[in-house]
Amino acid sequence: MEKVIPHSLFTAHDIWLFREGRHFKLYEKFGAHTLEIGWQTGVYFAVWAPFAKQVSVIGDFNGWNSESHILFPRWDSSGIWEGFIPGLKWGDIYKYALRTNKDVLLEKGDPFALSWEQNVQASSLVSTTWYEWGDRNWMNERYKKNSLQAPISVYEMHLGSWMRGVDDPERFFSYREIAERLVPYLKEMEFTHVEFMPVMEFPYDPSWGYQVTGFFAATSRFGSPQDLMFLIDELHQNNIGVILDWVPSHFPGDANGLHLFDGTHLYEHEDPRKGFHPDWKSYIFNYGRPEVKSFLISNALFWLDRYHADGLRVDAVTSMLHLDYSRNEGEWELNIEGGNVNLEAKQFLQEFNTEVYKEFPDVMTIAEESSDFPLLTKPVHDGGIGFGMKWMMGWMHDTLDYFKVDPVARKEVHHKLTFASMYVFNENYMMPLSHDEVVHGKASLIYKMPGDEWQKFANLRALYTYMFTQPGAKLLFMGCEFGQTREWNFAASLDWHLLEYEVHKGLQNFVKDLNHLYTTETSLYENQFDRQGFEWVEANDEYNSIFIYLRKGNAEDDVTMTVLNLTPRVFDYKIGVDEGTNWEVILNSDDEKYGGSGLAATIVDEEDDEWMYRPNAIIVQLPPLSGIILKQKKEVKKSGIKKSATVTKPLAAEKAVSEK
Repeated sequence: MEKVIPHSLFTAHDIWLFREGRHFKLYEKFGAHTLEIGWQTGVYFAVWAPFAKQVSVIGDFNGWNSESHILFPRWDSSGIWEGFIPGLKWGDIYKYALRTNKDVLLEKGDPFALSWEQNVQASSLVSTTWYEWGDRNWMNERYKKNSLQAPISVYEMHLGSWMRGVDDPERFFSYREIAERLVPYLKEMEFTHVEFMPVMEFPYDPSWGYQVTGFFAATSRFGSPQDLMFLIDELHQNNIGVILDWVPSHFPGDANGLHLFDGTHLYEHEDPRKGFHPDWKSYIFNYGRPEVKSFLISNALFWLDRYHADGLRVDAVTSMLHLDYSRNEGEWELNIEGGNVNLEAKQFLQEFNTEVYKEFPDVMTIAEESSDFPLLTKPVHDGGIGFGMKWMMGWMHDTLDYFKVDPVARKEVHHKLTFASMYVFNENYMMPLSHDEVVHGKASLIYKMPGDEWQKFANLRALYTYMFTQPGAKLLFMGCEFGQTREWNFAASLDWHLLEYEVHKGLQNFVKDLNHLYTTETSLYENQFDRQGFEWVEANDEYNSIFIYLRKGNAEDDVTMTVLNLTPRVFDYKIGVDEGTNWEVILNSDDEKYGGSGLAATIVDEEDDEWMYRPNAIIVQLPPLSGIILKQKKEVKKSGIKKSATVTKPLAAEKAVSEK
């Protein structure tokens, strides 16, 4: 083995961009790259460590000797150490040995490594992202699937606990084994996208992946980079988009990671009021340092470029934007404008969104943000932050707070379900029922519902009806589609055996049919971020806990009506409709096939009387604890009122329903 040979992949322009915070493809320069130089094959290494006295590459190939293969510091004061080591190849393990100014020897993983070992030492691996993709058709057409005028129904999942090995419940399925099971499942359920909780390398399973050490590495828990690419490729070939959770908000103090990388606060902010996260005991990136900005935006583009991701859901944006997030008085300081906004983080997020949409205009960026920070999904050139969408956290909390209440008392909290309509069009919202709501003692969704078993499932079906017919994109966490009863446990598989019970299978079938309706009824998605796509018919009947609203597509007669009866009562309800409209029931959450009572949602009469400020009316029999969806058909009114057909016939007497 020869010693390190001087070599560089950097041009002077690369260095200038890097130091200006404008180099967004650093993964092509930094890290470990297999090369041929003359007659020699080997690996070129480059790492940023400006305050280190010495940097070397260590591994099995040199007995982990920090004095054996010392890299060369660049002459331009960029802080980059680099060099070519002949004889190394794909699969070799390595780390950087960094001697600090205080003469402390640190052993660190490569910040740009494409793969890491799964062991205590957690070494980096010389790897590659070469893959022969088969998703050309998807990539050419995905701008249609990711459009704000397209249906977006997201299945959020944790790869380590969605499904475990049948022969060994402790064994992770590989990316390829997951593909074999996940792709047909998502197709059957008709979700349009899947969102993976972080797939970047992380050392600690209970962090669920949100404590990242290898920002450019697909976690090797489930296989190689190519195995993850295979999973994404299979999803794409079956018309399913892939959203990745991305965590630019913080990183752990792991000895192998970015913390004190060269003995200094290189990646994190030196001031603990800005650089340490009190909730997660982690470290916050220094968004004002140009080289860190280049690192993070390069990382975002890497996953979109090399892994063909269709979107990035950015974690913990609220904590990034607010200097006082989770801090008491005296633990933070005002910005230069006298406010609590982290101006450097704000600028970083604006640049991140600008670059992502410039390079990949057909993807989506989604903010997990729980405050009322303004203009989050508005264009940067209009003063916004530039995200494509934002999680609608207020809707999530209000909705769950409402449905937890016993129906007898729901009249007291009636407007928790109508309040979101006051601000739903201020941003482009995604309505999430996410992993955060089914852990840490919060109970599973089904056990948040009041009443006996029948009432719990009826309530949850009604909640899903409400969710899928409101404006905005949708997100549902794994297991919620069939009524997982236990809280989510990252260390165990979902309870798939529950599908042996009719009530759980019925809920799963209902979610499948809701997805089908949402993705085929244009009124439910064409104007999902536009005021013209939504109209209340009845928002104030708190005594009966009734909610009625319209969703409208681009065509004048493309209208659906949702009616929610959120009490156990069965009764006929008079609803105002426009003149000349004919209605039919197209979905009833109380259908027997979904585990309901089987009472039909029937249009029992139609009248010429003005009602609810509309010229005509229909009288609909409402099943208990139900959501029904009706579709409008325009027709010329000849004489009288033509009654529409119903989808289902009554299957149970009202007495039987009341007994349940």
